[in-house]
Amino acid sequence: MAERPVALPLREVARGALWHAEVLQRSGLEMLRDFIGRELPDAPVSRLTGLRLSEVGLGNASAAMPASPWWQTGAGVFLAGTIAFVADLPLSCAVLTSAPAGTLVASSQLSVNFLRPATIRSERLIGRARLIHSTRSLGLAEANIEDGTGRLLGHATSRCVLIPGRADAFAPRTAASVSVDLPDPYLRAVEGDLRGQEFWDTTEGLEAVRQIAQGRLTPPVSLLFDWRGVEAREGEFAMAMPASLWLANAFGTIYGGVIAVFADVAMTLAVATTVPARTAYSPLDMTVHFLRPALPGSGDLIARARVAHRGRTIAVTSCEIIDANGKLVAQASGSTLILPGRAWERPVNVGEEIAPEGR
Repeated sequence: MAERPVALPLREVARGALWHAEVLQRSGLEMLRDFIGRELPDAPVSRLTGLRLSEVGLGNASAAMPASPWWQTGAGVFLAGTIAFVADLPLSCAVLTSAPAGTLVASSQLSVNFLRPATIRSERLIGRARLIHSTRSLGLAEANIEDGTGRLLGHATSRCVLIPGRADAFAPRTAASVSVDLPDPYLRAVEGDLRGQEFWDTTEGLEAVRQIAQGRLTPPVSLLFDWRGVEAREGEFAMAMPASLWLANAFGTIYGGVIAVFADVAMTLAVATTVPARTAYSPLDMTVHFLRPALPGSGDLIARARVAHRGRTIAVTSCEIIDANGKLVAQASGSTLILPGRAWERPVNVGEEIAPEGR
């Protein structure tokens, strides 16, 4: 594939910092309050996207992210997985507020129902989460995700595992603190390809996806995360993403929201390979099971998605995310609404479009 003459933030030295083992001396709530008070630094993934925790209390947490143009697909809307990306932070933090000192939280499952897509007109994406139930080893939380005007974009739930923190797990990994003139990636002038209505009216889905896989169509969001197509054929799509330090959370593992949006784009493009020209589609829901942590610097992650069922208006997909050692990192599934004969003239509002008779 020809080299793309564009900036790829993930190939720069990562900004931000990872937290040190001293945070284990604080309870989860104290840890998060110190972060909001700027006593603890932003993680690399926050510097990449602008996603930050904004409010926290016992059993609740909120986070917000600017609706940066970098999140746009080739059709000019945001991936549904962007909502999952925002949701994972407040959900895990709501569970973390219940954790005693010496305890950390790991997401084991994230489920999202998508209601409306975000666009650059959303201004901000805001996730508000609350703890539903917790024990010494498990926590369950739910969240609403809204845009800057208060419109509900999605609803999410997450099951998290509370685990003993190990000081030696913090030591080997660190992020660089660099001083450069460039702003953080999400604040830079957007690059990438956006296609107008004529393209989507005249191009079959499989051809559009093959252009993405071959690097001839590079939406802004694919440049932000350095996604690269591996294989595209009808009903299947595979893609790669570097396990960059840019994608790490404060504890030094790849942020769960990154895994979720990676799975979403692979499943969405797998569905896209089955649709004719002039056909809009939008994910309805997604569930991700996180099986093991992905570590920065460990080579590429590979997402392999497959359409398990394709009805007239509903498609069901699955996705496996595998690390460079061939180990299964996460498994995802979801369903997508397909609208035959409906052009991409405006974003799909699932609540307006889905019919009671379904398929």
